[in-house]
Amino acid sequence: MNKILYTVLAMLTFVACHNTTKTEAPAEAEPVGTHVHLDSAQALQTNITLLSASNREISPVFKVNGMIDVPPQNMVSVSMPLGGYLKSMKLLPGMHFNKGEVIATMQDPKYIELQQDFLISKSRLEMLLKEFNRQKLLNQEKANSDKVFQQSKEAYEAASITYKSLSEKIQLIGLNPNTLTEATLSRTIPIYAPISGFVSKVNVNIGKYVNPTDVLFELVNPEDIHLSLNVFEKDMENLYMGQKVIAYTNNHPDKKYPCEVILIGKDVGSDRSINIHCHFQKYDKTLVPGTYMNAQIVGVSRKAIVIPDECVMHDGNNSYIFIENKTSEYEKVQVEVGIIQDNEIEIISSGKYDLTKEKIVSKGAYTLWMKLNNVAE
Repeated sequence: MNKILYTVLAMLTFVACHNTTKTEAPAEAEPVGTHVHLDSAQALQTNITLLSASNREISPVFKVNGMIDVPPQNMVSVSMPLGGYLKSMKLLPGMHFNKGEVIATMQDPKYIELQQDFLISKSRLEMLLKEFNRQKLLNQEKANSDKVFQQSKEAYEAASITYKSLSEKIQLIGLNPNTLTEATLSRTIPIYAPISGFVSKVNVNIGKYVNPTDVLFELVNPEDIHLSLNVFEKDMENLYMGQKVIAYTNNHPDKKYPCEVILIGKDVGSDRSINIHCHFQKYDKTLVPGTYMNAQIVGVSRKAIVIPDECVMHDGNNSYIFIENKTSEYEKVQVEVGIIQDNEIEIISSGKYDLTKEKIVSKGAYTLWMKLNNVAE
């Protein structure tokens, strides 16, 4: 009897263990869905709009920044070669002036000494020239010795060198040696504007003594003012000479300044960028060197497959669209996207699908996205 009971219990235990094993076996995970089906009520409520991708020309637009710059040949540092005291000036930073205009005056006793030496040298040269011509004539007539003639010649040539040297010094301080006379001799020297433009910096004040190496004013000729921009290495292939650029400042982003590329740098900096120079189509007096600016550069145009950006759903780094397989049956398709332009997005890759021949969900794509994600959850 006991043997029979033990046998029955053993069989029941085996069956129970077998059933438990089957119950606890983990089920295989179902893949996340890629298809969405709408019933008639849902389809009516969602009001889906379908379209096909188009193939058209697009021009990538990339944003850069930089600042207004002036080429070295358009910047002038004004100094006084002989030094002196600043007597007067009428310049302020940002002020405009014309070439040849008196922008300051200097005075110093050495100016008088220089003019005095020049006038004495001029008078002596005239006298020695007459003596040289007289001795030359006498020598031709054998009325004097060659030695006397040679001495007069050497004296004249030495005086001529001195006169020429002083004449150059006179011009260095802005005076005309041809018009300088005893009557025009002055301790005050005017400084004339060498260019037309505006004042960038004023480094002196009235009464200050300046050395020959000191810069009094920094002047800018705005005729060749340009925009210097930094462009990342990855965008270099989109650059070309004459390319159109739209620039704007942080303070007035709505005010646009059309430019064009006039120079593309060849050196890549440590930040993997190159420098390009752009010329403004129209100069604006409010644009001064050092002003920070943003810019949009229109890249090289190319053919591309594009769809409205509302068609594309994004999940992290992945992008998806929905295409209609049959009425009210939609499939999620992963795509690789490019640039966005005029509310359209470039499709670089869509797998096996030719999007120009497919029915792509435009309006209602977000509803399908949410429905698919809710089902998957």
